[in-house]
Amino acid sequence: MWRRSSIRGLCKRWLYGTPGIDFLKCNTQFAGDVITNPPYKQAKEFIEKALDVILPGNKVAMFLKLQFLESKGRKKLFTETPPKTIHVSCSRLICAKNGEFEKIDSSAVAYAWYIWEKGFTGDTIVKWFN
Repeated sequence: MWRRSSIRGLCKRWLYGTPGIDFLKCNTQFAGDVITNPPYKQAKEFIEKALDVILPGNKVAMFLKLQFLESKGRKKLFTETPPKTIHVSCSRLICAKNGEFEKIDSSAVAYAWYIWEKGFTGDTIVKWFN
């Protein structure tokens, strides 16, 4: 299971500490689930790479802004490889890099967990939490 958000940190943990590895360039199959909060600008690429390297039946969970749904550029991702579920936060959340909330000056944002299961082809189910 991957739990880090940085490209290097994510693949580095997976590859048992090998420094300087870019997750988006990793090509080894992974027999587990991928769980992360990817860099927003690269979220689509993270999802595609994660779905590529996991085995059928395994899951990819991405913590992203709710607005990730709204893009013509991501429509193909959602129609060709639909998430199995999207868990929307009922409350807006404040997120801080490395948990350093004292360093941020931003307002709360709508977030969701997007869950893909490799091989899933049905309709996405939307659920809510908190």
